[in-house]
Amino acid sequence: MSNPIWVEVVGWLGSLLVVAAYALNIMGRLRADAPFYLWANIVGSIGLIINTAYVGAYPSACVNVIWVVIGVWGITKQRRVLFKRIKTDRS
Repeated sequence: MSNPIWVEVVGWLGSLLVVAAYALNIMGRLRADAPFYLWANIVGSIGLIINTAYVGAYPSACVNVIWVVIGVWGITKQRRVLFKRIKTDRS
């Protein structure tokens, strides 16, 4: 039995986002703390989670869950720094 097309599309788009973000980072065109890099990894990993969980590739799904958590942590850290800077500027 083959997978539904939407599962395949979501998986491929997720792969494309994660790999493109990584390639841009390695080429020096995108910093690892850039919001686009973090969001591309979060969204891409969610796509990979959907695909790998659907097909039963649970180790890969687990790695991508961890990758999402790391990305969310990075976004949260950036927001804290930004809000702290805004608060300091207003003082």
